[in-house]
Amino acid sequence: MTSMHSLPAGYRALVIGAGGAIGGACVDQLQADPRCGAVQALHRGSVPALDIASEPSIAAAAEALRDAPPWHLILVATGLLHGPGVAPEKRLAELDGAALETLFRINAIGPALVLRHFAPRLDRRRSLLAVLSAKVGSLGDNRLGGWYGYRASKAALNMLLKTAAIELRRTHPGAVLAALHPGTVRSALSRPFRGDEIGREPALAAAGMLAALDALQPDDTGAFVAHDGQRLPW
Repeated sequence: MTSMHSLPAGYRALVIGAGGAIGGACVDQLQADPRCGAVQALHRGSVPALDIASEPSIAAAAEALRDAPPWHLILVATGLLHGPGVAPEKRLAELDGAALETLFRINAIGPALVLRHFAPRLDRRRSLLAVLSAKVGSLGDNRLGGWYGYRASKAALNMLLKTAAIELRRTHPGAVLAALHPGTVRSALSRPFRGDEIGREPALAAAGMLAALDALQPDDTGAFVAHDGQRLPW
């Protein structure tokens, strides 16, 4: 169990994408933290509901929580690698426009709209916001190629997060925004790619991510960080 020592006692946390393996594990970790005062878990079946692929749903969820006190921690634990009509491409010849649009809508556009509607509700003193990114979204670390849509959509997410961090620093000097790489986790996302064999349990991934996030300082805002605290190249 991870305790968020950098946040005030009784801190308030919001987890978006709580229906997934990593998001659900983060909710469990936070609920077990005696320093956490409240955890709001949002997903397509929650109340209020939030569908990361739907801008009206994101806006409606934010409106429903408009009168809630400021958040000390916001985690956006959403993402898509494969699904109906979507699979990692090995060659340029496999690129598909509809699949690319789906990946960008879920991996970049949806989280960006969450930033728009929820980031202004962060506590202005000490607060943390993280989006679930991926190491394969690093331009500098791309040595194998392939996985065009997933790589590109996560790289776009990183840029959106970095840009939001610069803007938010002016109004929320105590807020830290970060793109977090969870590593390979045993989940539905990684299962077709030997995730159950080489991945870690979601609870371990969540604990590492929360600890890495808790260690960040205001000067670190806009960082791209792995679950073990390692800084990743853009």
